[in-house]
Amino acid sequence: MVALAGAASAADQAARYSVTDLGIVGPAQTTASVQTYWVANRGIAAGGAIVAEGNEHAMLWFQGLRMDLGTLGLRGSNSLAFSVNDNGQVVGQAETWTSYPYHEDLCGFAAAGLLSYGRACVPFVWQSGAMRPLATLGGFNGVAISVNAGGDVAGWAENAVVDSGCPAQQKLQFKPVVWQKGGVQELATAAGDRFGITNFITDNGTVVGASGECAPYSPIVLAPFQALHALMWQGGKVTDWGTLGGSGHGFGIVANGGNNQGQVVGASDLEGDQVSHAFLWTKEKGMTDLGTLPGDAISAGVSINDAGQIVGVSLDANFDLRAAMWKDGVASDLNDLIPADSPLYLLLACSVNAQGQFVGLAADAAGNLHGYLATPAGAVGELRGGHERWSLSAEGRNVLSRLPYGRFVPRRRE
Repeated sequence: MVALAGAASAADQAARYSVTDLGIVGPAQTTASVQTYWVANRGIAAGGAIVAEGNEHAMLWFQGLRMDLGTLGLRGSNSLAFSVNDNGQVVGQAETWTSYPYHEDLCGFAAAGLLSYGRACVPFVWQSGAMRPLATLGGFNGVAISVNAGGDVAGWAENAVVDSGCPAQQKLQFKPVVWQKGGVQELATAAGDRFGITNFITDNGTVVGASGECAPYSPIVLAPFQALHALMWQGGKVTDWGTLGGSGHGFGIVANGGNNQGQVVGASDLEGDQVSHAFLWTKEKGMTDLGTLPGDAISAGVSINDAGQIVGVSLDANFDLRAAMWKDGVASDLNDLIPADSPLYLLLACSVNAQGQFVGLAADAAGNLHGYLATPAGAVGELRGGHERWSLSAEGRNVLSRLPYGRFVPRRRE
């Protein structure tokens, strides 16, 4: 990890954060999806962590406690939680013990280096101690990625159509969907696209995501998918937001999050498809390039709250990454806003709630991956030189350089 010098601006120093270590979510050798993905307004965090058996399980963190939500399969199967609302409804993906003819990896557990038996992986809702599967579109697999305050769920699901355009492991088409009142509804894709995903559903039912091509498994979107069109679904209508100049055949063009004010964030290839930048979309200005942190080349906006705080990630040309925040067009390295003696380096911010708390993925000096919760606080001491306080061992750096870091971290398609 590159050491970065310099203190935050005076304006940024006024909004510092305390950091709660949610614990190691996976050993340094784990290659993908373990992390905290979402924080609800009450401070409940959802994600996944490696359990004693070596599998990944969906987890909740709240007030210093961690709850294993289990799985829909037998011992040795995997699950992962992506979102939780203030009512305690959790959504995600879970392997079952149901065999089927294709042995796909739509949920990416095998791509993450986890033991997976090629069984069906289905979208789920967990509430009051019980996990139940959600319907697909006639296929075997699916993912529930976001749940709003009313319990509506967004994600993607397979139909029964075998598509020859997919790489060898993926066989069936998957479509963007919402689940409401027990039923599943397929959403339209951009013209010509046979595949799609959703990433977020607002409290008023607006959905954002992308459509595109079947592709080798992507750690950016946690699907075998190349995102070509950033989309919004609202009132039965689908809107394509366009691009920052690229075609989507590099890192992709995808909407990752939104708020109840109609603002949407994501990432888009620039012209030439060699780099991708975070964007903010508004009705008044359309898609605006948010840029990167100083010295970096690539960025992605992941989540935005109703106050307009955007969190995500910024990367340099070597793919060293640091958690980032954008507010009123100004980018801040979140590592400059936490206590100077923090043992964690914030790699990625995945979700920001109404209180300004955010969660994501961090690393310790040995390269172990931790979930964290950052909470706005008063003065927490001097920055004492910013990032010079944090160092990573050579072994840890070598391990981290091989990690795709799960969802939202750009890694260009070869």
